[in-house]
Amino acid sequence: MKAIITLLFIITVGVTAQAQEAKVTPVLKMETTEVKATVVKKEAVQQETKVARLYKFKNSKIKKALSFSTKRGKSKIA
Repeated sequence: MKAIITLLFIITVGVTAQAQEAKVTPVLKMETTEVKATVVKKEAVQQETKVARLYKFKNSKIKKALSFSTKRGKSKIA
């Protein structure tokens, strides 16, 4: 019984798949335009060189500023 139902299901799916119309989309033609590139030579512009500073330790100024201690921050000896 199970085999008959499965066979009928496969046949109906196959028949409905063949009955569908294949939609063919028409090929659209595009208009192409040709653009010519023109080369304009400009005088050489001087580029400014910026100096980058290199520190031996990363974030050395920040660590020094954050490592401060106050007089009240020290522990008192009883």
